[in-house]
Amino acid sequence: MKKRKFRSVIDSLFIIAFFGLLVASCNNEDPINEDSSATLESSAFSQAEIDNVSEGVNDIIENVFFDVENPTSSKNEVSKNSSELKFIPDCVTITSVMTGNKKSVVIDYGEGCTMHNGNILSGKINMEITFVIGELKAIIDSSFDNFYFDGNKVEGVVKNTRTIANGVPEAVINSDIKIIWEDASFVTVVGKRKRVWIEGFKNFHFGDNVFLVTGNWTITKKDGVVRTITILESLRREMSCRYIVSGIVKIEQDGNGLTVNYGDGECDDLATVLIGDKQFEFHIGRRHGI
Repeated sequence: MKKRKFRSVIDSLFIIAFFGLLVASCNNEDPINEDSSATLESSAFSQAEIDNVSEGVNDIIENVFFDVENPTSSKNEVSKNSSELKFIPDCVTITSVMTGNKKSVVIDYGEGCTMHNGNILSGKINMEITFVIGELKAIIDSSFDNFYFDGNKVEGVVKNTRTIANGVPEAVINSDIKIIWEDASFVTVVGKRKRVWIEGFKNFHFGDNVFLVTGNWTITKKDGVVRTITILESLRREMSCRYIVSGIVKIEQDGNGLTVNYGDGECDDLATVLIGDKQFEFHIGRRHGI
């Protein structure tokens, strides 16, 4: 709890530190001191955690859709291999009802369920899937019922339009969600992403699924501060890893910006923030006690 309070205090100073660092960098003045470095690192970390929660939710929607549409094949394949190959562990309960061209799905994680990649989830996600007759398209509307992702509460809605393009599944995702931390601080995330499933979609092995993500969105903090986020280099999301493994995002506020680089493809909790000619490495999982 002390770490979360510390993060909130530091993050609330983002505006002053952010612009101060930009001026220092552009004017080539004295090096950034340790306190300023910590402030910048905390701000970039918040963005990295937001990205992980957002992409974690998108993982669930994509993979549960695939599982409920291929239940027989999935069970037959998994029976030949370890249960670790399943995206959905045994602690999850999924119910679905088909009515006409629509399927209602409830994903229930109960009071706590640990995924195979280490994420801990609880509560429910409600999905309504509309199949577009005559087209290889499905529209998935998702909402949240007391849902928590690694201790962060998620509210709002996600609209996922799923198609097949160039022989691979892809989804255009419109999100309007709110992520709430234990200290009651929160952000709203509104925008669009495109998610292309580039590996693993032809089998039922959880561990080899890989997605590339592009897009842009806005983040509004509890205090009203607004930041614009743009993916400069596609985020690579590997289902076997709880973190984004590569890609670069740009964070802009009032015309000033910094970038967060998620690495070179290794599954680790390290990312790098770059502002001007100043660069800092940080641990994404620090607030989870890692």
